[in-house]
Amino acid sequence: MLGCEEGIIARAVAARGATVWGIDPSPQMIEHARSTEKSQPTGAVFSVDDGCTLATVATASVEWVTAGLSLNNVPDLNAALAAVHRVLNPGGALIFTVPHPCFEAPHATWAQAGDGTTRRVVGDYLTEGFWRSSNPNGARRAGNQNRKLSTYITALMRNGFKIAAVDEPTPDPRVVAAQPQRSGLPPFILFDVRRA
Repeated sequence: MLGCEEGIIARAVAARGATVWGIDPSPQMIEHARSTEKSQPTGAVFSVDDGCTLATVATASVEWVTAGLSLNNVPDLNAALAAVHRVLNPGGALIFTVPHPCFEAPHATWAQAGDGTTRRVVGDYLTEGFWRSSNPNGARRAGNQNRKLSTYITALMRNGFKIAAVDEPTPDPRVVAAQPQRSGLPPFILFDVRRA
């Protein structure tokens, strides 16, 4: 798992029988993951590593790489995708999600429509690069890399991947209950790509 953070998903997948190796660049996150794994063993293994190199992972050694909301944090998308391509077995898969770039772009806001509903106003979708929300309660206050959808697709093709599926899932009912204005907006994009 690329960008496993504190290991919650990695440990859940390992508990279901998969062999899981969680990688994150933050020593604090990996220490937290290892500590939890030690007290509640699932078999998951965790390492500090850079997602742009994956130096601790051997070439052609894994069948799947998952990256849940982490590729949008790496500064060099092409380097990260090249590293993932290197570690995957031939025909291996990369499954990843990124915040939906159309709706989670820099400076996107909410506005009242004429019919009284709240609508998303797209911000600087075309402006790529690092950005951080000024909303102290916003999910993007830590910052991430804004990239156009075409940037992700082009980078995938350039780095030897073929797209198997792309999905824009509807928001979870709990999210809609707490934030009704999000009912018509996919929170992220899910990519299923294969090593060509």
